[in-house]
Amino acid sequence: MNKAKEKRRFIILCLAPAIILFTVFMVYPTINVFLMSTLKWGGFSDVKDFVGIQNFLILFEDMNFIRAFQNTIFVIVIVTIFTLALAILFAAILVREKIKGQNFFRVIFYIPNILSIVVIGAIFSAIYDPSTNGLLNSFLSLFHEEGWIGVQFLGDQSIVMYSIAFALIWQAIGYYMVMYMASMSSIPAHYYEAAELDGCGKVKQFFTITLPLIWTNIRTTLTFFVISTINLSFLLVQVMTTGGPDGASRVLLFYLYDQAYNNASYGYGMAIGAITFLFSFLLSAVINKITERDDLEF
Repeated sequence: MNKAKEKRRFIILCLAPAIILFTVFMVYPTINVFLMSTLKWGGFSDVKDFVGIQNFLILFEDMNFIRAFQNTIFVIVIVTIFTLALAILFAAILVREKIKGQNFFRVIFYIPNILSIVVIGAIFSAIYDPSTNGLLNSFLSLFHEEGWIGVQFLGDQSIVMYSIAFALIWQAIGYYMVMYMASMSSIPAHYYEAAELDGCGKVKQFFTITLPLIWTNIRTTLTFFVISTINLSFLLVQVMTTGGPDGASRVLLFYLYDQAYNNASYGYGMAIGAITFLFSFLLSAVINKITERDDLEF
C-alpha cells in the first residue's frame, strides 16, 4: 500500500511542474483572451466597459477582418499543399533513389528552417525588390526591353499573397522533408523488393507502400504545420508588407496586433484572437477526423 502511495506521489511530483506551467502560460491566457474579448478597452486605461458579444457582432460586419480571414485560409491551403507535397516528393527521391550525399541535401534543405523568420522576411524583401536591383526583377529584366520598371511582387494586391506564400514554402520544406526521410528510411526494403517482383513500378510503390506506411507521420505534421503557418504568416507579413498594399496582405494575427496595439482597441483585438483560437482548434479537429486511418505496423 505504501509503495502504491509513493508511486502516486512520485507521478504527481513529476507531472506538477508541467501542469503548472501549462496552466499559467496556456490555460490562463486563453481564458483571459475570451474574457477580454467582451470588453471595450484601449489596453492601457483603467476604464473597461463590458459589451458582451458586441465585439464579435462587429467583427462579422468588418470587411477588413473578413479579408484577413480569407487571406489566412488562402495561406493555409496553398502553403500546406505545396510544402507537404514537395517535402514528401523530395524525401522519396532522396531515400528511394539512393542518391549519394543524402546528408548534404538534408543540411542544405534544412538551413532555411534554422534561420529567423525576420531574416527570411528580409531576404525575400530583397529578392522581391521592385527595382531591377532585386534578384527576381533583375532576372526578369533579361527578357524585357530597357526601361522595364519591374514587377511589384509586394506592391501588387493580386500577387502579394502568392509572394508571401512562396517564402513560407521555402522556409518549411526542409524541416518536413527531413522528417519524412526518417520515416521512409525505416520502411523495410523487402516490401519494395516484393512489389518489384510483382511488377509494381516506382509510382505505384510510392502510393501503395510508402504513403500508407508514413501516413501517421503525415497526419501529425499536417496538424502541426497548419497551426504554425497561422503564426508564421503574421511574422512574415509584419516584416515584409506590414499588411499592405491597402490591407491586401493582412492575416488574422496581423489584424489582431494592428487593432490591439496600433488602434488601441484591445477588446476588439482579443475578439479576433478568440476567433483565431476557435478556428485553429476546429481546423485541427477536422483535419484529424478527415485524415483518420487504421494504423499500419511494419
